[in-house]
This record gives sequence, C-alpha cells and structure tokens, in this order.
Amino acid sequence: MISGAGEVRAWLGGHVLQRVAGPEGPTRREQIFEAEGERWFAEDRPIRRVHADSSMFVGGLRALLLQSLHPLAMAGVAGHSDFRHDPWGRLQRTSFFLAVTTFGPATEAERAVARVKGVHRQVRGVAPDGRPYDASDPHLLRWVHVAEVASFLAAFQRYGGGEPLDAHERDGYVADAAIVAEKLGVIDPPRTEAELVEAMREYRPELAGTPEARSAARYLLLRPPLPLPARVPYSAIALAAVGLMPAWTRWPLRLPYLPAAEATVGRLAGHGIVTTIRWATRPPSTAPGTDPDRRDT
Repeated sequence: MISGAGEVRAWLGGHVLQRVAGPEGPTRREQIFEAEGERWFAEDRPIRRVHADSSMFVGGLRALLLQSLHPLAMAGVAGHSDFRHDPWGRLQRTSFFLAVTTFGPATEAERAVARVKGVHRQVRGVAPDGRPYDASDPHLLRWVHVAEVASFLAAFQRYGGGEPLDAHERDGYVADAAIVAEKLGVIDPPRTEAELVEAMREYRPELAGTPEARSAARYLLLRPPLPLPARVPYSAIALAAVGLMPAWTRWPLRLPYLPAAEATVGRLAGHGIVTTIRWATRPPSTAPGTDPDRRDT
C-alpha cells in the first residue's frame, strides 16, 4: 500500500513539476535553490511562505482573471502573449520568475527582472477602444502587480498549508512583494494590506469586461489545452479561483456567482486539489504536519 502511494506521489508530482517547471526544471532548481549568494528575502519572510505553497496554483489563475479586467492590460496579452498557443511555456516562465526572485540568489533575480523588463519594452500597441498601451507603463505595471499580490494572498489565506497569515504577516507579504515590483518599474506599490485594498479600489473605475477579457476567461476556465485525465483536477482549481473572485467581477467576466455552492462544494474542491498537489510535490521524507517544502513552488 505504501509502495503504491509512493508510486502515485512520484507520478503525480513529476507530472505537476514538469508542467510548471518545464524540461529545464532541474537546471533551474540549481540556479534557484542550490546556488550560493545572498537572497533578496530571508528565510523567515512571509513571501517565502506564500510563494512556496501549492495554493499559488489557485492564486495564479485568479490573478489572470482579475488582470484581464483592465482593457489595456488585456489588449497587451491578446496582442502579444502566446497564452493560447503555448500556455505551459507562459506558466513556466512565470513560475521561474516568481521562484528566482523569491528564493534565488540576488544576481539571478536581477537577471530575471532584466529579462522581463526587456520583454515589456516590446509590448505596445493600440487597444480595440483606440487607446495606446505600453507594458512598461508604471500605472499598468502597478495594476498587474496589485492583482497578483491580492490573488496570491487571498489564495494562501483560504487554501494555504498551516495557519493563515496574521495581520502583521499579511502586511509583511505585501511589503516583500513591493520590493520586486519596484525593481520591475512599479511606482509606489502598496506596502500594507490596507494600501493593497485601497489600490484595488482606485483601479475599479478603469476596469471593464471587454469581449477579449470574457474570451480569455472562457478559454482559461472551460477550454484549457489539457489531456482528459487532467481536466477534473484543473476544474477544481478553476472552481476555487472563481470562488475567490470579488462579487463585482462576476458579471463583467460572465462568471457564475453562487455563494452557497462556492462556500461548500467550491471550497471542498479547492482544498482537495491544493492538498493533493501539496502531497504530490512534497518530498517523501517530509513529515506530515510540517510546512510545505519549497519545492512546491
């Protein structure tokens, strides 16, 4: 029985890590976790706890849905991203950036930031509503950052391993994330949870459910490029992500709003899939009840 469980763990964990880290996963692990050098964040910082947890799968999908509500951000994704044709490549690049800036040596983190900034300089154009967009625009960068931090924090608070962050730790997480944001070009990122909430409120008049945003939501939630065996666990992640979306986002994106179902079936599905991923990607030697190993990232 134990042997069988070990085989399931190895198969599922390998499959998840292959999708998230890609074929360069082992090499990148050396770059991030095994290389010597000072890190941006000490081991006791909240950002390490949040970004190491499997709840990031739910938070990442929520962030994509939330970010799509800004018409200029969505125009940049629609016009320059290959998320429909190469979604796993995009996931792997995002996963590497989060991992290296959170856990990697400062030199590698700086290189990752420089690469992203180089990509941003090439992403510019005109949105369907006639407004120009530029991915290097600090105001647009700030929206992307706010949506990500709010989503990762919300997902960890509901589905993270161990105890949720307390108020001091939540402020610490937002402050940690602001360090990376500033290096990417974000001006005045939120540094406390209260500032994060206020930033979200400030952006709301700019947000709208465009046809491009609704199309992206349908694709991400209903038509992901996955083999049939992976559709059921992905559906649980999608259900959990939608359940974390603010009520005011539902109609613009044509997302269902079923509070009773989300509070019961949705949460059970979310906890189930996040716990399964955490179990599968944790090294077999990790004792039950301990914090998730950083390899969850």
